[in-house]
Amino acid sequence: MRLKENSLSSMSVRKFLYILPFMILLSTFAYYPLYGWVYAFFDYTPPTPLSQSQFVGLKWFRSLVENQVKIDQLLQVIKNTFAMSGLILLFSWLPMIFAIFLNEIKVIRFRKVVQTVTTLPNFISWVLVYSLAFAMFSSEGIANGFLKQLGFIESPILFLQDSEHVWLTMLLWTIWKTLGWSAILYIAAITGIDDSLYEAAHVDGATRMQVIRHVTLPSLLPTYFVLLMLQIASFLNNGLEQYFVFQNSFNKETIQVLDLYVYNLAMGGGSYSVSVAISMLKSLISVVLLFSVNGLSKLLRGESIV
Repeated sequence: MRLKENSLSSMSVRKFLYILPFMILLSTFAYYPLYGWVYAFFDYTPPTPLSQSQFVGLKWFRSLVENQVKIDQLLQVIKNTFAMSGLILLFSWLPMIFAIFLNEIKVIRFRKVVQTVTTLPNFISWVLVYSLAFAMFSSEGIANGFLKQLGFIESPILFLQDSEHVWLTMLLWTIWKTLGWSAILYIAAITGIDDSLYEAAHVDGATRMQVIRHVTLPSLLPTYFVLLMLQIASFLNNGLEQYFVFQNSFNKETIQVLDLYVYNLAMGGGSYSVSVAISMLKSLISVVLLFSVNGLSKLLRGESIV
């Protein structure tokens, strides 16, 4: 009996050692940086050390709702964030549909080529993506040169400076960059579907579209809803790189999302404490969204995602 207990104990220790490196990485890059939240409660100006900065309590949090200029800026930033995140959620079904039709390609070599070509953009940095966009859509880019040669325009169209359609263009670039990579999870889920379901559908005389509708699609919906809920939980986390490289003086008002706004406040305006305060509020709202979505998942699916 004692030997069995010792073996179970050693096995538990071994399993803990397996996950220890990941716990260290998580603590280093996810939890340790939370110490920086303390800057939101000080009047911090670099290079003055934090220990020599004045403690101001909730001053910077109050300033967010007392200053009308900041209120207007923050409302516009929140509007941009909700619009871009909402568009991404609205078209979150595209990777699933792409994976389904990719799976329907029977020529294996052609399927691999398509999957490779659509997955590669995910590994291209947003700086290179902007370089591509600049080469194609700048005032002297390929698109304007082509339209001029055809006689459709006399003066160049300022595609990259357009502020009215910036939400749509950001969505299109996001889809182009992430579609193939996001479809990988659904492709893996398709391979896990029981072959007997397909065989039964073919015996019943179902067409390929009917098989997709009644077998493949229902089997992928649980995966889709889990990923959708995780996206909702990270609704305010749009990222920084894409919007940072595409911003300019013409579209700055409509392209600024929360992450970019925080960066511009800290690095452009020197308002480090205010930017940390906004980051704290964003993180707390994200946690509330996560647990709200988790509760919704329990209610609708009977399963928790965290």
